[in-house]
Amino acid sequence: MGQVALEGMEFFAFHGYFDEEQKIGNKYSIDLYVETDLHDAASSDNLDETVNYVVLYRIVADEMKIQARLLEHVGHRILDGVMQAFPQVKSVKVAVSKYNPPFGGICHRSKVTLKRKRAKVQP
Repeated sequence: MGQVALEGMEFFAFHGYFDEEQKIGNKYSIDLYVETDLHDAASSDNLDETVNYVVLYRIVADEMKIQARLLEHVGHRILDGVMQAFPQVKSVKVAVSKYNPPFGGICHRSKVTLKRKRAKVQP
């Protein structure tokens, strides 16, 4: 087994519980960790035998374009997208962070982390 990770992806998006957040937008950060068998790709040096970083990034970028009230919902959609695109993936973990959330006080980031395991990995 092994891990493919994309850390520190940054996006400007329009998520948030408050209507104002959905109008003015904010900066977000995403960390994505994918557990899968990397043995075949390591041996063959063939991109088709691994989880392609470009596809992972596109999944995240596409989901960040769709407004949501909750970071949990954004993370859930990212998990769905990764699991659908890569049947060989054993598990996925995503952390979605919002910079300077509107709390009326100092908070650098709010963050939710979601994990999902596949019941049975497809060959």
